[in-house]
Amino acid sequence: MRLALVIASMSAGGAERVMASLANAWAARDWAVTLFTLNGEPSFYPLDDRVRYRPLDVARPSGDGFAAIRNNIGRAMALRRVIRREHFDAVISFMGTTNVLTILATRRLAVPVIVSERIDPARYPIAKSWAALRRSLYPCADLLVVQTERILRYFPPSLQHVGCIIPNPVAVPDEVANGPRIRKAENSRVVIAMGRLEAQKGFDLLLRAFSRIAAKHAEWTLEIWGEGREQAVLQALIAELGLTERARLRGVTRRPFDELLQAGLFVLSSRYEGFPNALCEAMACGLPVISFDCPTGPGEIIRDGLDGLLVPPEDVGALAAGLDRLMSNEAERRRLAAGASGVTQRFSLARIMSLWDGALKRVTRQV
Repeated sequence: MRLALVIASMSAGGAERVMASLANAWAARDWAVTLFTLNGEPSFYPLDDRVRYRPLDVARPSGDGFAAIRNNIGRAMALRRVIRREHFDAVISFMGTTNVLTILATRRLAVPVIVSERIDPARYPIAKSWAALRRSLYPCADLLVVQTERILRYFPPSLQHVGCIIPNPVAVPDEVANGPRIRKAENSRVVIAMGRLEAQKGFDLLLRAFSRIAAKHAEWTLEIWGEGREQAVLQALIAELGLTERARLRGVTRRPFDELLQAGLFVLSSRYEGFPNALCEAMACGLPVISFDCPTGPGEIIRDGLDGLLVPPEDVGALAAGLDRLMSNEAERRRLAAGASGVTQRFSLARIMSLWDGALKRVTRQV
């Protein structure tokens, strides 16, 4: 099987991490896998030596609307040239605007195209022009992959008919996946959160919730891992809330499992999600977790009260109460943690790859 994978970049993000996992798994089968990015940067995530990594370096900023049109046509044409030359069996694209460009690039090339949404499109902001293109061009794709039933229902029935649901895989290191999952710091008093420092991730809500119970739990600290446009805003909020000694923005890490294994509690505070990798990875590490029950994602992962806690979306008071409950009760943390690692079976790489195999078989008659 000759596969082309297309994504805007391979920076430190959830969609990028999934793309790397899929590329490596297919390459391990000795499939010919080429991963194209629109930007020209190296991959943040490690790729198997057998994966051909091809940054196209066509993601330059546009000064105005006319330049944007010209640049996007240029991106689609650059992608079309390399796909036409390589004679792939299938093309898989991630994320809305990249999906649109990929469909444009492959028109009349007689190559099956799978487009995949990686976040809740009902909440993710996209320009009206891109939204219009998505509506008109997605029916031209051979298959639409989404992560949850609710995301699939966002699209019209005609697209739902050619859609399928494939969650993200939980790909964990051997030391986490094998044997008893014993964290390095069972008595840790660190609340940890991970994700891009963007409004979507709701770290402002987390900081406000933590500030409400910080005085009661003087031994606990909060660590937020990630980088992004909200860094200065969040740093100012930490100072405003008097959390300078209790909450830290730790930057990006290439070894998230090392940090998760040393924490005591994981929080997902997102306003909206697709299928959050960080939440799955925290559970795989045997961490007790608490999350906003945002419209899609956490509710498909956490079984509330069994292997984690769900609280109403964007409800700072409810999140503070949930944090207080878990920080006050070690037995409760241990009980939830005991069930959390089962996420590795429910969303194992092998199970998710079998779903992708089914998707590829639908459009190629191979696999």
